[in-house]
Amino acid sequence: MTKADLVNSIAEKAGLTKAEAEKALKAFTDAITDAMKAGEKVSLVGFGTFSVGDRAARVGQNPQTGEKINIPAAKVPKFKAGKALKDAIN
Repeated sequence: MTKADLVNSIAEKAGLTKAEAEKALKAFTDAITDAMKAGEKVSLVGFGTFSVGDRAARVGQNPQTGEKINIPAAKVPKFKAGKALKDAIN
């Protein structure tokens, strides 16, 4: 499903125009992004939890040359599905 498909689905299910649905989706994703940038967890009961994890620095290897490279530490987004979402899929 693409973003356009998701906007169409939201518009249809919520009785909104496509423009309103796109604004709602953008506001939703912006709110989650801002919270995660601040290091907060976002929990949507029944759907899942968005959080930020830390990835440690490590040494990697370029597969073409075999050269060792240093990969810096990074923050990575995580999502853990909630029970209701898991049950709905299975």
